[in-house]
Amino acid sequence: MKIIIIGAGIAGCAAYLELQKHLPRPTKSDESHEITIYEAYNTNPSITPDERTEEHTHSSTLLVGGGLGVAPNGLNVLKRLDEELLKDVVRRGYVTAISNMKNKNGWSLFSMNTFSSDNNSNKNNNRKPHMVATSRHSLWTALRGRIPDHHIIHKRITQVIARPDGRNLIHFADNSPPVEADLVIGADGVRGTAKRALFPNAKEDPYPPNYEGLVGVGGFIPAADVKDLVDPGSMNFVFGGNGFFGYFFSESSVSATNRDSPYHVSEPGDSLAWWSTYEIERCPDRKTLDMVDVTRQLRERHANWKEPVVKKIIQSLRVENMYPTWTSPALPTWERDGVVLVGDAAHALPPSSGQGSSQALEDVEAFALLLAHYLHKGDTHRDEVIPTAQKNAINAAASQYVNLRQPHVNEILEFAQKTQNSKREMGIFKEYSMYAVMKIMGLFPGFMTNRIRAVTEYNIADHVARVIASDT
Repeated sequence: MKIIIIGAGIAGCAAYLELQKHLPRPTKSDESHEITIYEAYNTNPSITPDERTEEHTHSSTLLVGGGLGVAPNGLNVLKRLDEELLKDVVRRGYVTAISNMKNKNGWSLFSMNTFSSDNNSNKNNNRKPHMVATSRHSLWTALRGRIPDHHIIHKRITQVIARPDGRNLIHFADNSPPVEADLVIGADGVRGTAKRALFPNAKEDPYPPNYEGLVGVGGFIPAADVKDLVDPGSMNFVFGGNGFFGYFFSESSVSATNRDSPYHVSEPGDSLAWWSTYEIERCPDRKTLDMVDVTRQLRERHANWKEPVVKKIIQSLRVENMYPTWTSPALPTWERDGVVLVGDAAHALPPSSGQGSSQALEDVEAFALLLAHYLHKGDTHRDEVIPTAQKNAINAAASQYVNLRQPHVNEILEFAQKTQNSKREMGIFKEYSMYAVMKIMGLFPGFMTNRIRAVTEYNIADHVARVIASDT
């Protein structure tokens, strides 16, 4: 079977690895399925972050400046995929076990443990991982490093055509001959090309991405000046009436014994990651931004904040990148005739969800498991494959994938869109009302933690297994 993945970001690289792991091989041959990734920009891992320019990538996925958290559910996907990969991801980031909510004056609003009581067990098999705070670049590098270079082709795709009968068609910007594929996986982000194949009768994108009126900036500073002010293993969220600020240690000490274990909080290393989110009515054009001016404005925005770590950070920070918050409207479907969307291409979640990368990882594991099941069920992994049987298997897996994933992701999106409103501009009455609500929430920790754990302790592989069992 010929498979094309569009996009070599986190979702695209993870999709490649999941398919290589789970898809059945032909019974009388050592040949694997042909899986190729098409990416518009150069993703050569030898290019250092300092050397990257717009010619190499336009995506925050491949820039060192973007931070993210890989939640326990995402880490468990990585563990099932490859335990060495999980260790690599953890080693490149920092394990956090507690979330601290504060306001701009430094008052503590409430804290939440990010782990279950099961973590009291001494056996890793019975323990649940904490969250790993890392950079997008670090997570992507761990995934990309496991893909052979010759399986990634750097070409820009202009059109994907989903065919109800026969192979799907891919067209390129350089007018080179189109290629055919049995399965096309769109992992090309919120503005991706693959999505258009799902709605062939629309002249324009019927579900364009939505700018949420928020932007994020972030970076890294030496941790030495703030180590005494930041709890080890903490993710810190600071709220104010004119924006939001967050910070966390971004790496473990190189001498920490368990620095590659997601079950242990290690001694922090030498770097602290920070980010700020605030409201801008019109989406900024990154090409014309004066980052010196953005840095100045950010310092002015937080100049009167009394939270001690924020005060330290704004003295030395330098803004290099700005990321507008884009989300996707709920699409009626993520698949059509062998074109399947995963990650941000299907559902761009706001950063307030804390689930962007983890939901992409769940997507690709679920689809790979379902596709392997339907290929086995239809016996389409034998050497002589009936094209209609293979097409039927792909369509069945894609349909079941959408039915399984959409309700779960849409619920996360709805909740995240509500919580991100706390990062918008607000008057003083609304601001202090927000603090009061958070203090009350702290009196009932189970309300928030139960909701969060319903997502972070969700096991997509178990859910798929139940679906498969009911289909046999």
